[in-house]
Amino acid sequence: MTSIQEFRVDVPESVLTDLKERLARARIADDFGNDAWQYGTNGAYLRELVAYWKDGYDWRRQEREINRLPQFRTEIEGIPIHFVHVRGKGPRPMPLILSHGWPWTFWDFHKLIGPLTDPAAHGGDPADAFDVVVPSLPGYGFSTPLRSTGINFWRTADLWVQLMARLGYERFSAYGADWGALITSQLGHKYADRLHGIHTNLPLPLDLFFCPLPEASEFAGDEQGWAERNAHFFGAESGYSAIQATKPQSLAYGLNDSPIAQCAWILEKRRTWSDCGGDVESVFSKDDLLTTVMIYWVTQSGGTAARYYYECAHNPWQPSHDRTPRVEAPSGVAIFENEVLHWPRQWIEKNYDLRRYRRFAKGGHFAPAEQPELLTGELREFFRTVR
Repeated sequence: MTSIQEFRVDVPESVLTDLKERLARARIADDFGNDAWQYGTNGAYLRELVAYWKDGYDWRRQEREINRLPQFRTEIEGIPIHFVHVRGKGPRPMPLILSHGWPWTFWDFHKLIGPLTDPAAHGGDPADAFDVVVPSLPGYGFSTPLRSTGINFWRTADLWVQLMARLGYERFSAYGADWGALITSQLGHKYADRLHGIHTNLPLPLDLFFCPLPEASEFAGDEQGWAERNAHFFGAESGYSAIQATKPQSLAYGLNDSPIAQCAWILEKRRTWSDCGGDVESVFSKDDLLTTVMIYWVTQSGGTAARYYYECAHNPWQPSHDRTPRVEAPSGVAIFENEVLHWPRQWIEKNYDLRRYRRFAKGGHFAPAEQPELLTGELREFFRTVR
């Protein structure tokens, strides 16, 4: 099947009624001694958020906002793919695919789409316009149901090349964060001849699951503290990854049956990984948080999104060539200081065809949602050099 169908989000009313009933009879675990969220999601804030979810949150309003974007579905290798496709307004828009991660959705990019596709309407130069494609990763959100095993970031990169060709783009550019960073780097590794360039704010080894962390001595003087940050992440913040990379199906039953479980599983990461200083609503409103959770809930994608980790851990990445740099596409990197992981600049320069490297003092793991203006400017400036 190569057809592309228009798509609109239209959640059945029965799903929303069922959700409200589940929220009303929720049995939330007791919580104590957890004011700093050190044990995980704080119970008091979770109860506050759930109360708003039940009595104040308006999914239909969010649905209307999502449906303002042109959305489509297609099938590639038997895998359903949902995506946004907005054509640029300018003399020669560059095709650009944006890839998200976990616990993200395609909607995390919505603040970038207008400025990237219609820069003149947002104070920019029409010459910087992009044709923007934002897919939901396989098994995430509306790219469901996923019934194929083995789908990980490097398989997704193969799917994205087919998707872009199906849209008429034999050459394109790419940006990604979280899993999307690895998808984007894989595109720049395997398909450099198809890429104008790539950009990411999380440059990582493509064999991340099987490589050691960089030693403290590998970091430059202005990168001090990064080795400790990496060690803290893997020591104190990676339990979710261990579960999702080993027994994701056991987790899936809870995420699929309990909206409280799905909310708590995502909420804690949104707070811990963002540059919010402990106040998650300084970055994400309650509506923001719940719309992310809702996209997982209404599509029943918590389990297949979790499996993405298993498929990476059990289907090791294999290089497509042994040349240096490993990622041959022209590359731009933006480092947001409060990102969860950092690799040394010297490693990035060795492994990427690095053309641009910028550091920003503010911003965390969810840069497109946290710092959309900074990131929009960065993408315009980098891709201007490879048009």
